[in-house]
Amino acid sequence: MTAHVRGCLVTVVLASTLLTGCVSKIKYPNYYTLHLAPVTDPPPKGEQLPSIGVREFQAPGYLRQGPIVYRISPEQIGFYEYHRWAVDPRQVITNAVVERLAASGSFARVAVYDGRDDVDYILAGRLDKLDEVDYEGAVAVEVAIAAQVTEFRTGKTIWTNSAADTVKVDRRNVPAIVAEMSSLTDRTIEKLLIPFVVPPIPAGRR
Repeated sequence: MTAHVRGCLVTVVLASTLLTGCVSKIKYPNYYTLHLAPVTDPPPKGEQLPSIGVREFQAPGYLRQGPIVYRISPEQIGFYEYHRWAVDPRQVITNAVVERLAASGSFARVAVYDGRDDVDYILAGRLDKLDEVDYEGAVAVEVAIAAQVTEFRTGKTIWTNSAADTVKVDRRNVPAIVAEMSSLTDRTIEKLLIPFVVPPIPAGRR
């Protein structure tokens, strides 16, 4: 074997070793979604019930980035580089509110609002917090949601409410934190909607 061939082989082996080492060090992100409790099937609809459209919930910019968020102080926000949302939490919460309103049996039709004018009322909401809290000596989860209902034709606000809660997390790892976020989000949505008074059908549509 010539020196030139031996040199080429050494180069190939070194390149292969370096490539294998680089591949073994690649770290792939973990993806999560909020898992909310299913609701019961809606009861049969009455004829004289209003309809309502639910706009996709809004959120501050930092909650729309994709990574799961943690706070190390009231003023400082951090993002997990390798722990991200697979499904936008705003979408999960919007769908959950639609399902819960439909399951109440209080509306002839409940759907995500698509811009059409065949609804009586519009519910618009905000996800204000979905944070891991890492200060004051413990790890906790904080969720805050707000919503309001307006009459479609007049734009008059007929109902508004907000709900927030914080709970400590026993296990300090991201899967446990996301599981607690799911449970707390479920309870916060329930608290948000419990005082909801079903509006009558607007006078102009009776």
